[in-house]
Amino acid sequence: MKVNMKTIWKSTGWEKRVIFLLSLLCAGILTGILSWRMDVVTSKRLQEHLADEVLRFHVLANSDSDEDQNLKLQVRDAVLQYLSEVMPQDSDVEEVKMWAREHTREIEEVSMQVIENSHFDYPVNAAVTTAYFPEKTYGEVVFPAGNYEALRIEIGAAKGHNWWCVLYPSVCIQDATNAVFPDGSKEKLSHVLTEEEYSQVTATSEFKVKFYFWEKWK
Repeated sequence: MKVNMKTIWKSTGWEKRVIFLLSLLCAGILTGILSWRMDVVTSKRLQEHLADEVLRFHVLANSDSDEDQNLKLQVRDAVLQYLSEVMPQDSDVEEVKMWAREHTREIEEVSMQVIENSHFDYPVNAAVTTAYFPEKTYGEVVFPAGNYEALRIEIGAAKGHNWWCVLYPSVCIQDATNAVFPDGSKEKLSHVLTEEEYSQVTATSEFKVKFYFWEKWK
C-alpha cells in the first residue's frame, strides 16, 4: 500500500505538522553528518595513499618583498632546469626520493649560484622532508590537503610566501608555470591508485547535503 505523504500532511493538526517537520530536519541533518564523516574518512585514506606515490617540490622565499619573491622564482626555474637535465626520468617515486636526498648538495649549489648572481648573500638549505600542503588542483587532478614528502628549498629566513608543485609524477618539469597535469603523469597515477581513488582525484565534486525525506515528500 502506497503512503500518500501529502494526504497525511493535510489530515494532521499543526502540532503534528511541526513534529513532522522537525523529524524531517533531524533526519536530514543526521544523514548529512554521517555522509560528511564518511567523506572525511575516505578523503583521509586517499590522501595517505596518494602521499606515498608523489614527491612535491617546495621553495620558500626569504621574505614577501618583491625582490625576495622574484629571487624565489629564479631559484625555482634554475632548479627545475637542473632536475630536468640530470634526474632519472624512468624511476619510481622511491627512487626519485632517494636520488633527491643524495643530490641536495648539488641542488643547493644551483640555488646559491642564482642567489649570488642576483647579488644576495642568503644561505640556502635543500632537503627531502615531510610538510603539510593545502588542497591543490592541477587541471582536472585534485591533491587533497595533508602531509606529503617534498624536496624543500629554504632561502634565507624562509619567511616569505612559498611556491610548490608536484615533482613526481613530473608536473613541475613539464610545465613549471601553468598548473597543468600531463597525460603521462595521470597514467602513472592510474597505475598506483585504485580505480575508485583515481576517479576521486581526477574529478572535483561539491559536497551537498540533501534532505532525503523532504525530497521524497515533495
